[in-house]
Amino acid sequence: MKQVINKNQMCRYHAFEHEVTRDENRLFYCRAMNAVTDIDFYYCKECPLARKKYQDDGGDFHPTCWYFDFSLGYVNNMPPVEQKKRMSALIQAGFTREFPEYLDPADKAHAVIEKAIRYAADAHHGAFRKGNHLPYIVHPMECMMLTAQMTDDEDVIAAAALHDVVEDTPKTLVDLEQEFGSRIAGLVAMESEDKREGMNKEDTWKIRKQENLKREESASTEAKMIMLADKVSNMRATYRDYLVSGPSIWEKFNMKDVGEQEWYYRSVAEVLSELSEHDLYREYVSILNTVFSGN
Repeated sequence: MKQVINKNQMCRYHAFEHEVTRDENRLFYCRAMNAVTDIDFYYCKECPLARKKYQDDGGDFHPTCWYFDFSLGYVNNMPPVEQKKRMSALIQAGFTREFPEYLDPADKAHAVIEKAIRYAADAHHGAFRKGNHLPYIVHPMECMMLTAQMTDDEDVIAAAALHDVVEDTPKTLVDLEQEFGSRIAGLVAMESEDKREGMNKEDTWKIRKQENLKREESASTEAKMIMLADKVSNMRATYRDYLVSGPSIWEKFNMKDVGEQEWYYRSVAEVLSELSEHDLYREYVSILNTVFSGN
């Protein structure tokens, strides 16, 4: 991708391979999230920029990934906070997008997937995952990659990346249809709750989840794949928090009653039972049995 720096200079934004390293505070900079974080490398497993398998270095796992920038190797010697500051300035100046391109430029067949994840990154800019400091884009990114484990249909994978855009940002289904067409917009519509703006979220939680389950009962297999990817991503995060905080994790949610939470997530398993042959479905049920074991 070529971008103009000034009238007389051209610059190519490109990828180079590098080892993810932490500083003395165990922090590292992630280009995909454009964030400094202290998480483990769990998300790297699903990240489209983590192109190679993990390497075992004395018991600690360090992923090899692709960093997107204008200068080879330069950022590897910069502290994580400086990397973040520098990339944020480049984004603000318009030299690059919030989410980096990660596909081969010749891979035209998958262009809609890259367009979708960059669209989602722009739409969710400034939002964070509930209860932690991770940029929200890590969730649709993970959903996209999980969906890709079940299908190679580009529209379905793109819709997974976009699945929260209508529900959680000012973007509308009309916007999505104009950008991506009716099929992708329709898949996103299946995953979008009526949040009943202006009403208490806890008061409307049960009816919203009942509507969600009813809609998914008659949904296509492709829509159910996106729902499964979404729920696996959510339950993975819940499981990690559960290992640290136990049952108190539910205090950060709109619905704090663990019994209601169990009802919903187990109902999801029933609705998605046609996907039971997939490893992701079995992982989902296994996490449920662990997190709700005390109920």
